[in-house]
Formats: sequence, C-alpha cells, structure tokens
Amino acid sequence: MPSHETMPTESVWDYPRPPALRRDPRRIVVECAGEVLADTTGAWKIMETSHPPVFYVPPADIRSDLLRPASHRTWCEWKGVADYWDVLVGPDIRALAAWSYPDPRPPYEELADHFAFYAGRVDRCTVDGYPVQPQEGDFYGGWITPEVRGPFKGGARTHGW
Repeated sequence: MPSHETMPTESVWDYPRPPALRRDPRRIVVECAGEVLADTTGAWKIMETSHPPVFYVPPADIRSDLLRPASHRTWCEWKGVADYWDVLVGPDIRALAAWSYPDPRPPYEELADHFAFYAGRVDRCTVDGYPVQPQEGDFYGGWITPEVRGPFKGGARTHGW
C-alpha cells in the first residue's frame, strides 16, 4: 500500500455533473458487527461535483443474508428510484445502512442491483486498506479517502451548494 502522502489527489470540484460512472479495481471492504458484508475488486464508482465518491458493490460480492429490505425509498434525479436495506448481524440492526437501484436510469444501468453502504452506519469501510471517513450529513453517503479533497457537500450550511 503506497503512502497516502504520495497518492495523486482529486478534488470533488473537478467531478462532473451529471455524475460520472467508472469501474474501480481497488479492493472495497465493508464490515459490520464482526462480519464482512462486502468484499470486491469490481465496484463501480460514482463521482459527482462537490460529493465524495460512492462505491457500488456487485451483488455477488455481498453477504445478502445480512441484508433485509426496508420500506424506505428515495429518488435521484440521475439514477432514479433507490431501495434501502437494513443490515442485520444477529441482534445488531443497522437501519437503512445500504441502498441499491433495481432499475437505474440511463446511463447508469451498470449499477442495477449493486449495493452502496453508508460508511457511518457500519463499523468499517476500506478502499485498498485505507479507512473511509463518512461524508457529513445523512443524505449522500460518500466515502472520503486520503486522495479525495473537498470541501464536501453534506455538512451544515452546505445544502444550497
């Protein structure tokens, strides 16, 4: 693992709107209550102006036995309707910790049935071994890693950005 001080950096203000979608070959791991929920090197990465990236994990790389559909849904102007999922590990329940797009709008069809996780609602998320810092707020769910620079939308007084 290279030192994060020598990594090339990327500013979220250079990300496009509408968001860009690209395959990310780095290892993405999501852990909760002592279990690995997701482990992949085949994630899709969404990059949108002012937001830290969101990683979508293929369904084959998810512990689907630890997910329960929630009744909550949201609408994204770019991707369409998102379904939400609770994470259940024994008695530990993390409400609305993950979301997915069952039928995403073009050009985001590749995200169909992939899962994204709120880093702040599970115990640990890593990208190539680097711990993720959750994006502030409870709406966007972006992952802040050492190479990503803000300022980021989501915190107090950033709604109108």
